[in-house]
Amino acid sequence: MRFDIISVLPDLLVSPFAHSILQRAQKKGISEIHVHNLRDYATNKQKSVDDYPYGGGSGMVMTIPPFAACIEKLKAEREYDEIIFMSPDGERLNQAIANQLSIKGNIIILCGHYKGIDQRIRDIYVTREISIGDYVLSGGELPAAVLVDAVVRLIPGVLSDETSALSDSFQDDMLDAPVYTRPADWNGHKVPDILLSGNTPEIEKWRFEQALERTKTRRPDLLE
Repeated sequence: MRFDIISVLPDLLVSPFAHSILQRAQKKGISEIHVHNLRDYATNKQKSVDDYPYGGGSGMVMTIPPFAACIEKLKAEREYDEIIFMSPDGERLNQAIANQLSIKGNIIILCGHYKGIDQRIRDIYVTREISIGDYVLSGGELPAAVLVDAVVRLIPGVLSDETSALSDSFQDDMLDAPVYTRPADWNGHKVPDILLSGNTPEIEKWRFEQALERTKTRRPDLLE
């Protein structure tokens, strides 16, 4: 699976993709992550990628030509399943969306900045707009990193334990049950006896009940 991320601040994305699961996925050849500097596609001497908004108002708007040039270059090299714009007014990212994207082949992600990007880029090129929450960040780089992380870990072969991703919170529209590890007794705080019993059916029943209760208490909207 290949991600091509277009950003005006590519250095922001160096660290998130250079460690842990995302690093291993790239070393295994399971995923490719390429970050493109939008300024490389600017046509003016100053390499600027923004301008004042028509109609007045505060802030600056990212212009069409650099985005269009980068997107067209990438599309000439391969076909893309999705061109995603990270935007606070997009659909809210959830596990179902991550699952859908994890079976795609090639994805472009556009990172906005300033007041946003010219609407025509969204109209002409973007196939999907995704938000990571109802708040505004300085740019789309961190949301892009969140999206890539959520998707890549689902690709077969990325995680060492194939069942880990399948048992994550939200995969069954519920939060996960509490988890414990050694020591079994820490300063009088003990692991529930059922988890030490070796009775797999009863343990699975307990985990389901705990997950259901936690979901009812913390995220009842998931059960609606």
